[in-house]
Amino acid sequence: MDMTPSLAPKSNQLNSDDLITGPRTITITSVVAGNAEQPVAVHFDGDQGKPWYPAKSMRRVLVAAWGADASQYVGRSLTLFRDPEVSYGGIKVGGIRISHLSHLDNPLSIALTVTRQKRAPYKVLPLATRPAAAVAPAAQAKAPAPEVVSPVGAARAACLQAGLTEAGITALCEQIGEVASLDQLPSDVLERIIECGISAETVARCNGGAAEPEPEPDPDDDEPPAAWAA
Repeated sequence: MDMTPSLAPKSNQLNSDDLITGPRTITITSVVAGNAEQPVAVHFDGDQGKPWYPAKSMRRVLVAAWGADASQYVGRSLTLFRDPEVSYGGIKVGGIRISHLSHLDNPLSIALTVTRQKRAPYKVLPLATRPAAAVAPAAQAKAPAPEVVSPVGAARAACLQAGLTEAGITALCEQIGEVASLDQLPSDVLERIIECGISAETVARCNGGAAEPEPEPDPDDDEPPAAWAA
């Protein structure tokens, strides 16, 4: 018996608990006005009448990447994941964050409000999409075979891109899996590293630096508890 359907929260919107089993890539079908507390509703393929209401911080990411005209978002895709570190009122309740965006040529780093006195960089990666046109048979014959990257190799690349040293990667493996190398980590952990990357705090801690304590987010930057209600 698959337990996944039983985990779905009873709600009229996409919640962070809907992503508890892993990230989800969606394709936008429309963006409409929401309500006073959640002003933007993003509908997507297969939403079953449960749109995503992005928090203010994620709306800033969308505008920075795709512009302010939401009508241009239709047909574009993005990957969402559950961030368990999102807090509301000093309590970690979990929230929905963006990890990848289509129509993005290079990684995007944007400074988002963490507290009223502090802003921190937030990084979003390009989402690989299928080419629109098929390659002609002759071109297919001449094209070299694509390089196959293993999950371990992709996870290592994500670690190095985030700034981890080789010693830092070893420290990361010891912290999250009590193992000595990436190839000893479970596949779901490797997928999380590939999809979500490594936070600046984790990089500093694993590389031997002193990471700052997790600050309380700006209450104005996150949606009310209803956004994550079961």
